[in-house]
Amino acid sequence: MDITIRQARPDEYEAIGEITAQAYLRDGLLDFGESDEYLGELRDVAKRAAAAEVLVAVEDGGLLGGVTFVSAGGPMADIARPGEAEIRMLAVATEARGRGVGESLVRTCIDHARATPGCVRIVLSSQRSMHTAHRLYERLGFTRTPDRDWNPIPHLDDLTLITYELTL
Repeated sequence: MDITIRQARPDEYEAIGEITAQAYLRDGLLDFGESDEYLGELRDVAKRAAAAEVLVAVEDGGLLGGVTFVSAGGPMADIARPGEAEIRMLAVATEARGRGVGESLVRTCIDHARATPGCVRIVLSSQRSMHTAHRLYERLGFTRTPDRDWNPIPHLDDLTLITYELTL
C-alpha cells in the first residue's frame, strides 16, 4: 500500500466532499438521511479549507479519504480549548476501508498537532455507534473524555457526541 497524505487541492474538493457525505450516509450518522442539513457542511470542502487544513489520502492519483485538521485556536473547532488541535470529518471511501487509510489520516493529524507551537493536545468528537473508529483512536493512544461529551443539536437527545483526547 502506497498511500500519500497531503493537503487537498481545490480540484479535489467536490470529490472529497462526496466521499465524506457518502461515508456519513452509509454509516447512518445523519439523523435525516439525504435530507439532513449537515450534508451541505460535509460537502462544502472549500469552506472548510478556508478555515482549516483539509488533508486527503491518495493512492495512484485516486482519492481514498479525507479529514479536516483544525489547528489550535482555529475557527472550525467544535470542542478544542486553547492549546488544543481538533480532528473533524474523518471519512474513508467504501472501497478503501480496512486498508489503514483512516489510521494514516489520524496519524498525520497527530504529527501536525505536535508540530504546532503551543499545541499540547488533540481532541475529537465521534458518534457512539462508530466502534471501529473508537478502536482506532484508542489504539493510537486517545482516551475518552466523557466530561466533554456534547450535543450539536440540543433538541435531538440521541445525538450526544462522545469525545476523545490525546496529550502530545
